[in-house]
Amino acid sequence: MEPNGTQLRRREGLGLKQADNSPLNESTKEHGIPDLVQLTRHMEAVKAELLEQAHQQLTKLFDRAMWETVQSYPPQGWGQASAPQESPKRAREANLDRRKVFIHRKSLLDELMEVKHFRTIYHMFIAGLCVFIISTLAIDFIDEGRLVLEFDLLIFSFGQLPLALVTWLPMFLCTLLAPYQALRLWARPRGPGTWYAGAVLGAGLLAIQVAVLGVLPVHVALEYQLSPASRCILVFEQVRFVMKTYSFLREAIPAILHAKAGEGVKAPSFSSYLYFLFCPTLIYRESYPRTTHIRWNYVAKNFAQVLGCLFYACFILGRLCVPVFDNMSREPFSTRALVLSILHATLPGIFMLLLIFFAFLHCWLNAFAEMLRFADRMFYRDWWNSTSFSNYYRTWNVVVHDWLYSYIYQDGLRLLGIRVRRPAMLSVFLVSAVVHEYIFSFVLGFFYPVMLTLFLFGAMLNFLMHDQHTGSMWNVLIWTMLFLGQGIMVSLYCQEWYARKQCPLSQTTFWGLVTPRSWSCRM
Repeated sequence: MEPNGTQLRRREGLGLKQADNSPLNESTKEHGIPDLVQLTRHMEAVKAELLEQAHQQLTKLFDRAMWETVQSYPPQGWGQASAPQESPKRAREANLDRRKVFIHRKSLLDELMEVKHFRTIYHMFIAGLCVFIISTLAIDFIDEGRLVLEFDLLIFSFGQLPLALVTWLPMFLCTLLAPYQALRLWARPRGPGTWYAGAVLGAGLLAIQVAVLGVLPVHVALEYQLSPASRCILVFEQVRFVMKTYSFLREAIPAILHAKAGEGVKAPSFSSYLYFLFCPTLIYRESYPRTTHIRWNYVAKNFAQVLGCLFYACFILGRLCVPVFDNMSREPFSTRALVLSILHATLPGIFMLLLIFFAFLHCWLNAFAEMLRFADRMFYRDWWNSTSFSNYYRTWNVVVHDWLYSYIYQDGLRLLGIRVRRPAMLSVFLVSAVVHEYIFSFVLGFFYPVMLTLFLFGAMLNFLMHDQHTGSMWNVLIWTMLFLGQGIMVSLYCQEWYARKQCPLSQTTFWGLVTPRSWSCRM
């Protein structure tokens, strides 16, 4: 028997002989050393790419974990040695002190657009816009023998836009000057006589701002009969200025109230307030996380997508809604026609919902966030995966939800106690429903409480379809309700719009203004 060392050398020799005859060795003999260099470089490139991807994913995971930890962290003073039976109560009380935390994060759609399969869905929507353009050109060529794209609906919607912009200027100036100057007057040291005079003057400035924001846009819209899109600009800015003013005062005034007599309070800087008026959030902070630079190509892309969504919406309304409801308003009313019109409007309705979401909540807000280097881009969450209406309401519009949660729900619990959670939730729905109905009434020029009714119905579903439902069936149910809800809105509002055009009032009365005209108008 040979020693172990001899056997090992023989095996090594056999392995070398086999290696000499292997395909890899043949390739090396044929192509020489440069293949090994190329392979080494390729592997180094793959390693660098994998490390970069891993670094990006870990950064996202750590940012999300940090945000969730901060959001759920109890306020200072709660010990870890609490009695077990008191933990639910203390957890509810801890939620009262939970504040919005801003961190560096991208919008969810920007993250999803990095996935090739999701970009294909985006390309499908662009293809749909191309089909609408082609169909419009084809119909015009067949009917009139010409190839012209008409934008009458878009021109009508943005009619008198310069007047709307001129009206916006005093609204902005009042919001810029009145709240900040009022806060500076209130932040002065409290003394006999002078402080109270300054406090009254500050309250007067706020009263002037409220009067300007409340009266001026309504007067201009009614007096000059502004078109829907111009009205939309005014009412959105009106509501935005009111919410931002409230947040600014709500976050700054507690420090003034807790100041001792004779001591002044340092007011927030004017630059931070000016930045807050333009940055895409409704929660005031002295500072926000900022990005290092501005990607102007990203800004231009988002504004171009907003413009594309406007054209898309006009094509949908012009091809799928205007012909149907213009003819329907001339026919006798019937339940069959109403049901068919609602079902017909589900498709354009859900398209309009998606376009509003993408154009405003993603493109518009991200464009301003990029220009202002505002780093927290979580303007929405994955609302499309919702299996309950409560989750849908929380994730559809995070910007507005944060304001409602902080200043209606949490403040309501602070005032009335933590035992009134359901009344506090109902107050949130009521405030949101009233504001949404006001916006629709302002834009369309008539009161027809379809949105208010759907919101109240949604409030009921919010308690019935809670977060414990997580199956796919519940997500299908949510989407079904969204389709039907959008169909109801588009159908009823379009019918009322054409009814008021074709059946004007011979005498203006209060009941004539608030009674739906589509119920009685038949040509």
